[in-house]
Amino acid sequence: MRYDYLVLIGRFQPFHNGHLSVLRHALRLAGKVIVLIGSAGQPRTTRNPFNVGERAVMIRAAAEDQAERLLIRPLRDRLYNETVWVADVQRLVAEVLEADGAAPDATVGLIGRDKDGATGAYLAAFPQWPLVDVQHTDVLSATELRAWLFSGEAGALRLVEANTPPGVFGMLEAFRAGSPAYAQLAREDAFMRAYRQSWAAAPYPPTFVTADAVVVHSGHVLLVRRRAEPGKGLWALPGGFVEQGETVRDAAIRELQEETRLKVPPAVLRGSIKGQQVFDYPGRSLRGRTITHAFYFDFPTGDLPKIRAADDADRVRWIPLGEALLMEEQFFEDHFHILEHFVGGA
Repeated sequence: MRYDYLVLIGRFQPFHNGHLSVLRHALRLAGKVIVLIGSAGQPRTTRNPFNVGERAVMIRAAAEDQAERLLIRPLRDRLYNETVWVADVQRLVAEVLEADGAAPDATVGLIGRDKDGATGAYLAAFPQWPLVDVQHTDVLSATELRAWLFSGEAGALRLVEANTPPGVFGMLEAFRAGSPAYAQLAREDAFMRAYRQSWAAAPYPPTFVTADAVVVHSGHVLLVRRRAEPGKGLWALPGGFVEQGETVRDAAIRELQEETRLKVPPAVLRGSIKGQQVFDYPGRSLRGRTITHAFYFDFPTGDLPKIRAADDADRVRWIPLGEALLMEEQFFEDHFHILEHFVGGA
């Protein structure tokens, strides 16, 4: 074998035959494969329908009798801090090697498809590990498989079955047949399809502009729980779409007060802005290309102002920052990453 360890990074949503082809190649070249499962800690969405534990089971089921040679670890997203993400990967690999009792001179490589675009760019971030470049396998992508899984169309399951290992397909079939989570995600998928269809006739894909408010008061952050799709039941920062004739700052304040009935005058809010940032990760919203401007309102001390859920929120809470920074799986879209940007915790 050419390597003691090969590192394989992916989201595996779900694990399909293309992933299996890469994994088998890695097992032929290395004694053990370190599998880092990305997007760990994300809420269930149509883009991330399966948690880390479920994806680990898929991978082990597909690997069959080689599963003992897999060292699987969760890997968080760092949408707005690629340097921290690279450091996370390096740290996880170092921890795995130490825990596995690897020799100091153990050979480590990275395996993946060196393709154009952002999906393959991460491979260049680890020059210390030789790259094993694998060829494309002609199967449906994970994105296509998710679309078929939630479509409800006749014959959809046959396509999913043809492109996933038997053990994985069994899990997907059971998930589709009896999981309450699947029912909620199917409703979300139908909502998103209709939403995107409403502007499908535009001459070019639109870019939406939103504004969000990060309000921190006496060690607490103000969050709303979403009343309806998309993201029904998830916690979010107060915010929404910018209206014609208003600035993004005024939109953030308006949405903040509409959703929370926060008892703070707009003039005081404007004077309490301690930071602002544009968040434009291309895939941050399933609704389409959406760029948000977030404003950080800071009130270091004092009693927490009264609030009341209204508009798009079915609940509103002042949540201690220490608690909020442990709630990544309960946040809508990239709102956890936005909060983390302003208050730390990375």
